[in-house]
Amino acid sequence: MAIEVELKFPLLPGAPTVEQVTDRLQTIGARPMPSRHQNDHYYAHPDRDFARTDEALRIREDEDRVQLTYKGPLIDEVAKTRHELETGIDSAEIAAEILESLGFHPVRVVAKQRKPFELSWQGISVEVVIDQVEGLGNFVELETISDPDSHQAARDHLLALANKLGLEQSERRSYLCLLLNAEIEST
Repeated sequence: MAIEVELKFPLLPGAPTVEQVTDRLQTIGARPMPSRHQNDHYYAHPDRDFARTDEALRIREDEDRVQLTYKGPLIDEVAKTRHELETGIDSAEIAAEILESLGFHPVRVVAKQRKPFELSWQGISVEVVIDQVEGLGNFVELETISDPDSHQAARDHLLALANKLGLEQSERRSYLCLLLNAEIEST
Protein backbone atom coordinates (compact mmCIF):
# COMPACT_ATOMS: atom_id res chain seq x y z
CA MET A 1 0.00 0.00 0.00
CA ALA A 2 1.43 3.36 -1.06
CA ILE A 3 1.25 6.25 1.39
CA GLU A 4 1.32 9.83 0.14
CA VAL A 5 3.29 12.14 2.45
CA GLU A 6 2.72 15.82 1.75
CA LEU A 7 3.57 19.15 3.33
CA LYS A 8 1.96 22.35 2.05
CA PHE A 9 3.10 25.89 2.83
CA PRO A 10 1.21 29.09 2.02
CA LEU A 11 3.44 31.86 0.71
CA LEU A 12 2.05 34.56 2.98
CA PRO A 13 3.77 37.88 3.80
CA GLY A 14 7.03 37.09 5.56
CA ALA A 15 7.42 33.74 3.79
CA PRO A 16 9.79 33.30 0.87
CA THR A 17 8.46 34.55 -2.47
CA VAL A 18 7.81 32.29 -5.47
CA GLU A 19 11.05 33.60 -7.00
CA GLN A 20 13.06 32.87 -3.84
CA VAL A 21 11.68 29.33 -3.58
CA THR A 22 12.39 28.73 -7.27
CA ASP A 23 15.99 29.96 -6.87
CA ARG A 24 16.53 27.82 -3.75
CA LEU A 25 15.11 24.76 -5.51
CA GLN A 26 17.43 25.20 -8.47
CA THR A 27 20.39 25.70 -6.12
CA ILE A 28 19.80 22.25 -4.57
CA GLY A 29 19.39 20.55 -7.94
CA ALA A 30 15.64 20.57 -8.55
CA ARG A 31 14.72 20.18 -12.19
CA PRO A 32 11.84 22.41 -13.36
CA MET A 33 9.09 20.71 -15.36
CA PRO A 34 6.55 22.38 -17.67
CA SER A 35 3.84 24.35 -15.88
CA ARG A 36 0.29 23.07 -16.21
CA HIS A 37 -3.24 24.04 -15.34
CA GLN A 38 -5.36 21.69 -13.22
CA ASN A 39 -9.05 21.61 -12.40
CA ASP A 40 -9.92 19.35 -9.48
CA HIS A 41 -13.62 18.45 -9.31
CA TYR A 42 -14.49 17.26 -5.77
CA TYR A 43 -17.47 15.07 -4.95
CA ALA A 44 -19.48 14.38 -1.81
CA HIS A 45 -20.59 10.87 -0.88
CA PRO A 46 -24.37 10.37 -0.73
CA ASP A 47 -24.32 8.82 2.78
CA ARG A 48 -20.95 9.69 4.30
CA ASP A 49 -19.62 13.11 5.26
CA PHE A 50 -16.13 13.25 3.74
CA ALA A 51 -15.36 16.39 5.76
CA ARG A 52 -15.97 14.38 8.94
CA THR A 53 -14.22 11.19 7.78
CA ASP A 54 -11.33 13.20 6.29
CA GLU A 55 -11.61 11.56 2.87
CA ALA A 56 -11.75 13.01 -0.63
CA LEU A 57 -12.93 11.90 -4.06
CA ARG A 58 -11.99 13.95 -7.10
CA ILE A 59 -11.69 14.00 -10.84
CA ARG A 60 -8.55 15.89 -11.91
CA GLU A 61 -8.30 17.45 -15.34
CA ASP A 62 -4.60 18.09 -15.93
CA GLU A 63 -3.86 19.36 -19.43
CA ASP A 64 -3.99 16.12 -21.47
CA ARG A 65 -4.59 13.72 -18.53
CA VAL A 66 -7.69 12.91 -16.50
CA GLN A 67 -7.47 11.00 -13.22
CA LEU A 68 -9.91 9.70 -10.64
CA THR A 69 -8.50 9.89 -7.10
CA TYR A 70 -9.61 8.64 -3.69
CA LYS A 71 -7.75 10.01 -0.65
CA GLY A 72 -8.14 8.20 2.66
CA PRO A 73 -8.14 9.74 6.14
CA LEU A 74 -5.00 11.46 7.44
CA ILE A 75 -2.73 9.19 9.51
CA ASP A 76 -0.14 11.72 10.74
CA GLU A 77 -0.47 14.71 13.06
CA VAL A 78 2.08 16.88 11.21
CA ALA A 79 1.98 16.11 7.49
CA LYS A 80 -0.86 15.31 5.12
CA THR A 81 -0.10 11.60 5.13
CA ARG A 82 -2.73 9.25 3.74
CA HIS A 83 -3.47 6.27 1.57
CA GLU A 84 -4.20 7.41 -1.98
CA LEU A 85 -5.66 5.50 -4.91
CA GLU A 86 -5.46 7.02 -8.36
CA THR A 87 -6.22 5.82 -11.86
CA GLY A 88 -6.26 7.37 -15.29
CA ILE A 89 -9.61 7.73 -17.02
CA ASP A 90 -10.54 8.71 -20.55
CA SER A 91 -13.27 11.26 -19.89
CA ALA A 92 -13.96 13.62 -17.01
CA GLU A 93 -17.51 14.08 -18.26
CA ILE A 94 -18.29 10.35 -18.28
CA ALA A 95 -16.65 9.84 -14.87
CA ALA A 96 -18.73 12.72 -13.47
CA GLU A 97 -21.89 11.22 -14.95
CA ILE A 98 -21.09 7.82 -13.39
CA LEU A 99 -20.43 9.36 -9.96
CA GLU A 100 -23.59 11.47 -10.09
CA SER A 101 -25.63 8.46 -11.24
CA LEU A 102 -24.39 6.65 -8.10
CA GLY A 103 -25.57 9.49 -5.86
CA PHE A 104 -22.34 11.46 -5.48
CA HIS A 105 -22.75 15.18 -5.98
CA PRO A 106 -20.27 17.87 -7.01
CA VAL A 107 -18.95 20.06 -4.21
CA ARG A 108 -16.57 22.51 -5.87
CA VAL A 109 -13.85 22.88 -8.47
CA VAL A 110 -10.36 23.86 -7.31
CA ALA A 111 -8.47 25.54 -10.16
CA LYS A 112 -4.75 26.07 -10.02
CA GLN A 113 -1.70 26.78 -12.11
CA ARG A 114 0.98 24.32 -11.07
CA LYS A 115 4.74 24.71 -11.55
CA PRO A 116 6.34 21.31 -10.75
CA PHE A 117 9.94 20.39 -9.98
CA GLU A 118 11.60 16.97 -9.72
CA LEU A 119 14.11 16.60 -6.91
CA SER A 120 16.08 13.90 -5.16
CA TRP A 121 16.50 15.04 -1.54
CA GLN A 122 18.47 12.92 0.93
CA GLY A 123 17.98 9.88 -1.30
CA ILE A 124 14.21 10.29 -1.63
CA SER A 125 12.39 11.33 -4.79
CA VAL A 126 10.32 14.43 -4.02
CA GLU A 127 7.80 16.22 -6.19
CA VAL A 128 7.85 19.93 -5.39
CA VAL A 129 5.15 22.15 -6.83
CA ILE A 130 4.46 25.83 -6.63
CA ASP A 131 0.71 26.30 -6.94
CA GLN A 132 -1.18 29.46 -7.72
CA VAL A 133 -4.67 28.55 -6.50
CA GLU A 134 -7.59 30.66 -7.71
CA GLY A 135 -9.12 32.37 -4.70
CA LEU A 136 -6.30 31.44 -2.30
CA GLY A 137 -2.91 32.58 -3.61
CA ASN A 138 0.46 30.83 -3.80
CA PHE A 139 1.54 27.64 -2.03
CA VAL A 140 4.49 25.26 -2.10
CA GLU A 141 3.79 21.53 -1.80
CA LEU A 142 6.43 18.91 -1.03
CA GLU A 143 5.30 15.35 -1.71
CA THR A 144 6.77 11.87 -1.67
CA ILE A 145 5.44 8.33 -1.64
CA SER A 146 6.40 5.85 1.08
CA ASP A 147 5.37 2.51 2.44
CA PRO A 148 3.29 2.36 5.65
CA ASP A 149 6.30 1.55 7.86
CA SER A 150 8.46 4.48 6.77
CA HIS A 151 6.04 7.38 6.35
CA GLN A 152 7.37 9.15 9.47
CA ALA A 153 10.93 9.06 8.13
CA ALA A 154 9.65 10.39 4.79
CA ARG A 155 7.82 13.18 6.64
CA ASP A 156 11.03 14.07 8.50
CA HIS A 157 12.92 14.25 5.18
CA LEU A 158 10.27 16.63 3.83
CA LEU A 159 10.50 18.75 6.99
CA ALA A 160 14.28 19.01 6.49
CA LEU A 161 13.72 20.06 2.88
CA ALA A 162 11.15 22.65 3.97
CA ASN A 163 13.67 24.05 6.43
CA LYS A 164 16.31 24.24 3.68
CA LEU A 165 13.84 26.18 1.52
CA GLY A 166 12.91 28.54 4.37
CA LEU A 167 9.33 27.28 4.53
CA GLU A 168 7.54 27.36 7.88
CA GLN A 169 3.99 26.93 9.20
CA SER A 170 2.66 24.14 7.06
CA GLU A 171 -1.04 23.97 6.26
CA ARG A 172 -2.72 20.56 6.68
CA ARG A 173 -6.09 21.56 5.26
CA SER A 174 -6.76 20.86 1.61
CA TYR A 175 -7.27 23.60 -0.95
CA LEU A 176 -10.92 22.52 -1.06
CA CYS A 177 -11.30 23.01 2.69
CA LEU A 178 -9.53 26.37 2.59
CA LEU A 179 -11.78 27.60 -0.23
CA LEU A 180 -14.97 26.37 1.46
CA ASN A 181 -13.92 28.05 4.73
CA ALA A 182 -13.16 31.30 2.88
CA GLU A 183 -16.63 31.20 1.30
CA ILE A 184 -18.26 30.69 4.72
CA GLU A 185 -16.25 33.54 6.25
CA SER A 186 -17.19 35.92 3.42
CA THR A 187 -20.94 35.44 3.99
